[in-house]
Amino acid sequence: MPLSIDFKAGDKIIINGAVIENLGSNSTISIHNQAAILRGKEVLSAEDSTTPASRIYFALQCAYIFPQNRGDYIEGYVNLLDEYLEACPSAKAIADGIQASVDKGQLYKALKTTQDLIKHEAEILSTLQQELDEVAHEDGP
Repeated sequence: MPLSIDFKAGDKIIINGAVIENLGSNSTISIHNQAAILRGKEVLSAEDSTTPASRIYFALQCAYIFPQNRGDYIEGYVNLLDEYLEACPSAKAIADGIQASVDKGQLYKALKTTQDLIKHEAEILSTLQQELDEVAHEDGP
């Protein structure tokens, strides 16, 4: 069964490493065979990979869309994930889910689970910021 994707004017999509942009009006495209596909909203640029979890996502994204270099990107992902878990052990269940998908060769699913890791990271950072704000308020002038 083909995958149908709504492709709005100005949207970009990556299919097997090729960036495709819709310069016309809205349309729907169908993909009839196996392909590595990322919609624009799922793509993270190297410049936007500014947190540990986003760097994990970026490494997996590269492994997914550039299969010719997959081994190198997976190696980088493993190192980044190990470092992340060392600093944030509360993310172990999410990391286990990511790794299970990688082990099965389901990199798109791993990317989707890594979005949960990014959310977890944001929650941890938000809580830390609140705690810092409270301490600063208590120690105020």
